[in-house]
Amino acid sequence: MTPENTVLLVGATVKVLDAARAHGLSVILIQHQNKFTPQQADLADITLIADFTDWAAVRPHAEAAYERWGYATAIGLTDPALDAAARINDLFGLPGTSYQVSRLLQDKYQMRQRLAEAGTATAIGARLMADKQSLLEFGAEFGYPFVAKPTDTAASLGVFRVDTPSDVDGVWRELEALRGGPAPGCGGLFTVRDVLMEEYADGPEFSVESFSFGGRHVVVSVTEKTTGAGHFAELGHTVPARIDRFRENRIVGATQEFLDAVGLTDGPSHTEIRFGRRGPVVIESHNRIGGDRIHDLVEAVYGIDLTYYAVGWPFGLVDELRDRPKPVGGAAVRFVEATEGTVVAIDGLDELRTRPEVIAADALVSVGDQVRAARDNNDRLALVAATGPTGDAAVKLCEELIENTLRIQVVPK
Repeated sequence: MTPENTVLLVGATVKVLDAARAHGLSVILIQHQNKFTPQQADLADITLIADFTDWAAVRPHAEAAYERWGYATAIGLTDPALDAAARINDLFGLPGTSYQVSRLLQDKYQMRQRLAEAGTATAIGARLMADKQSLLEFGAEFGYPFVAKPTDTAASLGVFRVDTPSDVDGVWRELEALRGGPAPGCGGLFTVRDVLMEEYADGPEFSVESFSFGGRHVVVSVTEKTTGAGHFAELGHTVPARIDRFRENRIVGATQEFLDAVGLTDGPSHTEIRFGRRGPVVIESHNRIGGDRIHDLVEAVYGIDLTYYAVGWPFGLVDELRDRPKPVGGAAVRFVEATEGTVVAIDGLDELRTRPEVIAADALVSVGDQVRAARDNNDRLALVAATGPTGDAAVKLCEELIENTLRIQVVPK
């Protein structure tokens, strides 16, 4: 191990560790005990166990590793690990996204404040929730509907649409129950602290998968998002998005303006946008790769492994993308929405995985699990991701496979 050829990975998945190995890098892994697997230890040169969501806990490990072995940069590619990696880089003056920028992307209220200060076209009204009265006051000032959600969680957890003043009591009770404690379904890696109220942006949803090279933002993919009725759980993604060139260009421009405003200069980003009457409005963004198998869809359609780029770029091991890549075919992922009850059977996954068009077929629950009607991304039973000659064909195939091959039985309570 030499410092210039060593990366400190915070909270890395096996895919990220594989990418580091493919680049020939030595790896120091700091992993949370709730996320550790023996396979990760096999892929890392050094493995340290620490709660990387707690800076007081992770800092001594980062300092000891830097003094003992040295490393060129710290990288985190999951939401709970991003701030820790940024603080480590700041601590030792290493290249990588700063903690200040990471916080702007992690804390949705700070992000809204920054966009308002910068005067971006995607700025919308936002306040922190103080009490139940503040919800009513926000609705009176900005109108209904509006959205109330935690400032720093993921997976659509605790996101509520407030349609009328009569909704306030129920939303207030739900959010107060979440505040101050660990976010349910997130493995103890998130704590709900503050709640953001923001104007509602209408229109279909998209995500933008980008990679930044020294301040130049290259959009790799505009991804179309599918959600269900009455909740914010994501039920599907399609690459490339099935939209006209005018809207796509507007979304690309809004993303690049946003990334400039928050100061992101290098590495991957995943920016979520709604396009409605206001035009493109940034909902949130992250200095990481999109989840929900989006990275696999992008690789299938564009031939670009964003994880490989994210690990290799700080070491100069990948070539800079000069232009947006051209799509070849389409890809999609669709999720099975839960209903309330007990999971008693899961069948068909092995059969699905034998098909050449299938990128992934995964159960997200186990037999015996208690499940509920969908409210957030934790309330999904399974996914099927597949390729096709077009996005439409990929979507159709996913839906047919879920309908005809995947069998998940839930017995109502």
